[in-house]
Amino acid sequence: MAFVERVFSGVQPTGNLHLGNYLGAIVNFVKMQETHNCIYCVVDMHAITQGVDVWGGPVELARNTREVTAAFIASGIDPKKHIVFNQSQVSGHAELAWIFNCVARMGWLGRMTQFKEKAGKDRENASVGLFDYPVLMAADILLYRATHVPVGEDQKQHLELSRDIAQKFNNDFAGSIRAQGANDGLFFPLPEPLITGPATRVMSLRDGTKKMSKSDASDNSRINLTDDADTIAQKIRKAKTDPEPLPTEEKGLEARPEADNLVGIFAALSGRSKADVLREFGAGQFSSFKNALAELCVTKLAPIAGEMKRLVADPGHIDTILNAGSDRARAIADETMKLSKDIVGFIRRR
Repeated sequence: MAFVERVFSGVQPTGNLHLGNYLGAIVNFVKMQETHNCIYCVVDMHAITQGVDVWGGPVELARNTREVTAAFIASGIDPKKHIVFNQSQVSGHAELAWIFNCVARMGWLGRMTQFKEKAGKDRENASVGLFDYPVLMAADILLYRATHVPVGEDQKQHLELSRDIAQKFNNDFAGSIRAQGANDGLFFPLPEPLITGPATRVMSLRDGTKKMSKSDASDNSRINLTDDADTIAQKIRKAKTDPEPLPTEEKGLEARPEADNLVGIFAALSGRSKADVLREFGAGQFSSFKNALAELCVTKLAPIAGEMKRLVADPGHIDTILNAGSDRARAIADETMKLSKDIVGFIRRR
C-alpha cells in the first residue's frame, strides 16, 4: 500500500512552555510545514495520565491547551495550511488505542523507561493511563497513518513501540487487510523519526547537566515563552557558566555542560552550527557572549511572547482554530477507524 507522506506530532498541555519546548519541538514544526503535510496535536488526553497536581485540574488543562495552541500559532504554524487541534476532540484516538491495547504486549510496555522514571518507586500507585501512555501515542500517530514523527531522544523508544504495534497489526490481520484491497497486506505504515536541529535537548540555565524543565523550582533555570524582553535578557545574563573563556573548537565543550548548552542555544536560534558560533566567539569572555545571546533571544522570543499574550486573551478565537482543526483531523481519522473496524471484524453502522 502506498502511504501519503504525513507528519504527526503532539505537545502536552502541562503549562509553562519554555525555550526547550520551542527549540526541541516547535521551531522544527514551523520548518517542516514548508516541506511536509503536517498534523499538530495538543495531546490533552496524555496530560491527565499523571496526578491532578501535575496537570492542574480542569481549569488549568483548558487554559494550558489554549496556551500551547497560541504558542503554535505565534511561532509561525499556519492552521489553515496544516491541521492544529486538540486530541480529545477526535474520538478515534481512544478507539484505536483500545484495538492497539489488544495488539501490544505487556512485556513491550514493561520496558518503557519513561514509565519507570515518571512512576518512580511507587509504581503500584501510578495510573493505568501512565503505563499505557505509549499505546495511546501509537494510536495518535497511526490514526492518521503518519509516515514521519519529529521526536526528541526521550521519545525514540515510544516511536519504536509504535512501529512494533503497526507491524504486529499488519501481520496479525494480513489476510483481512488484503480482503480490504491492500494487496501487500499493509494497512499501517512504520513511522520514521525526524530528529533535527543542533539543540534538540536544551538544558537548565542553572545546571547544564539537567534538562530545562517547567518543574524546576527556580524560574531562572528556564526561559518561558511568555517571558518579556527584560526577563529574557536578565535570565541569560544570570545563566551559570565557568571561569574559562569559550573554546575555539567544539571538542572544548565536552567537559563544560553550561558552556555547551549556551552555545547550543545560540546555534539553534541563529540557524548556525556550534562550530560556526565558536569561530565568532571562541577565546572570548562569557560576558560579551552572553550579551550577544541575550540580544538574540530577545529578538527571536519576545515577539512570540507578545503574540501569545494577544491570542490567549481571545479564547474564543483559539477554540475556533481547534474546532476547525479537529473537523479536518476527524475526516482522516474516521476513514482509518472505519477500515480498522472492518479489518478487525467489528460490525459497524453503514
